Amino acid sequence: MTDLDDTDRAILRALAGDATLSAGALGRRVELSQPATWRRIKRLEEAGIIAGRRVIVNREALGFGVTVFLGIKLAAKGRVGLEDFERAVSAIPEVQIVQHVLGLFDYRLRVVARDIADFERVLRRRIMTLPGVGQVEANVLLSEERRIGPI
Repeated sequence: MTDLDDTDRAILRALAGDATLSAGALGRRVELSQPATWRRIKRLEEAGIIAGRRVIVNREALGFGVTVFLGIKLAAKGRVGLEDFERAVSAIPEVQIVQHVLGLFDYRLRVVARDIADFERVLRRRIMTLPGVGQVEANVLLSEERRIGPI
C-alpha cells in the first residue's frame, strides 16, 4: 500500500466529491501546481488507489423512481449454482448491483424500477425465475445520503 500524505487525502476527497475536476482546478483546491497534482493523481492510479472515475446517473430523472434491495437465499448451493445464478442475474438490466454476501442471504441485489408495479413485474417474471432462487426479502429504499468514505 502506498503511504498517503494529507495532500493525497485532500485530492482523493475532492475527486470522490467531483470526479470531473481537472488537474488544474484540483491543484488550486489543494494548493499545488497543475503538473504536481497530475503526477500525484497518476501515482494514485498506478498504485490502484484510484480505480476509475464514475458518473452518477439520476435514476429518477430517467423515470426509475423505485429502488429495492433484495436479499436472495439460493435453494441449492454449490459452485455451479452460484455461477449460473450470477450469470443470469447479471443479464437483468434493472439489477444495478449484485453482491455475494455472507449471512442470512447469499446475495444482495440493488434493483431499480419505474414504480412498484414495474418492480413486481421484474420480481415475478425475471428474478423469481432465476436458477436456484429460494427465499427472497425486499427492502424498498425511502431515502439515500451519499457520503464520502474514510480517506
